[in-house]
Amino acid sequence: MKILGMISGTSHDGIDVAVVDFQADGTALTGEILHTDSTPYDKALRNRLIAALPPADTSFAEVCELDTLIGQTFAAAAETAIAAAGPVDLIVSHGQTVYHWVGAETALGTLQIGQPAWIAERTGTPVLSDVRIRDITAGGHGAPLVSYLDGLVLGAAGGTPAALNLGGISNMTVVRGPDDVTAYDIGPANALIDAAVIATGAHPQGYDEDGRIAASGTVDERLLAVLLAEPYYRLPAPKSTGKELFHADYVRQAVAASGGEPSPADLIATLTELTVRTVAADVRAAGITTLAVSGGGSRNPVILAGLRAALPGTDVVLTDEYGVPADDKEAIAFALIGWCTLHGLPGNNPGGTGARGGRILGTLTPGDGPLRLPEPATEAPHSLRLHRRN
Repeated sequence: MKILGMISGTSHDGIDVAVVDFQADGTALTGEILHTDSTPYDKALRNRLIAALPPADTSFAEVCELDTLIGQTFAAAAETAIAAAGPVDLIVSHGQTVYHWVGAETALGTLQIGQPAWIAERTGTPVLSDVRIRDITAGGHGAPLVSYLDGLVLGAAGGTPAALNLGGISNMTVVRGPDDVTAYDIGPANALIDAAVIATGAHPQGYDEDGRIAASGTVDERLLAVLLAEPYYRLPAPKSTGKELFHADYVRQAVAASGGEPSPADLIATLTELTVRTVAADVRAAGITTLAVSGGGSRNPVILAGLRAALPGTDVVLTDEYGVPADDKEAIAFALIGWCTLHGLPGNNPGGTGARGGRILGTLTPGDGPLRLPEPATEAPHSLRLHRRN
């Protein structure tokens, strides 16, 4: 079964896609990665999206228009992927998160936009979307859903492995055994760094390419102390967060509270060190022996060097060593969720999200013809082995 997974993450810089051909042999699942790609958002669309995100005020009219424009952009990316990899049985579109509503103890709602009907109309293929909300209705955080893939991939690894994804937000999945998985959002990874780059105009693309800006700056210890005092870091897992908390105004308020005026380079160096410190503290507390890193932040040498220096007893590697391309892991994870849904299987990991139990995820939009689902699987997979097509 060939499934196309698509996501634009909390860095809201573009759409990652992965086409995976899944085959089950009993409880062992294999996935051949046929195609991966990344499509940047048009600059005007990205700027419009950023302008509408919390804490900005927006309107239903703007949400409706962005829902259409992002849906059309996802549709074009899906069409391009299918042209490269051939027809697929299902498209899974995570869409673009614009709000994640977290209460005192758990998530209460979540909103991803990018109308899936545009994708179904353009490709003629069924689309699974809105994949997070069912986990939330079952008492979970709807995140990190990638923990389901992590548990299958790392379940047989020795020691105490963990998967770390460094997107806009950093999240970690700790795998103490095939049936003992915990996961949660640690805090900001690229979210505050990108916000500072955009606010200061430090890079025209709005991110710190190869960590060069951070490498040229000096950490402001007073500002870092203010940032580390954030109460979120001391909340117990499971927990989730997003740009509703960690955004440009948050940085401005922290700078004001520190009483300093760091240069753009020093500010970005400090925010990069914040990611290193918060992640390293949680990795040490969990006794992690191997940390498999993915996401855009895995390409930032300042973050990786900082983690390796802070964690001398932990082997810090990229997820590629486990067959999962570091740049494409989340798109692959949503393709896996689609395979689960079509086979009547839960696609969440309750230990990772805090849900009361496993749930079949998502909402299906038909393609050109009637929906034809395979026979439900009698047992969930216990392992997943991924490999690229030769």
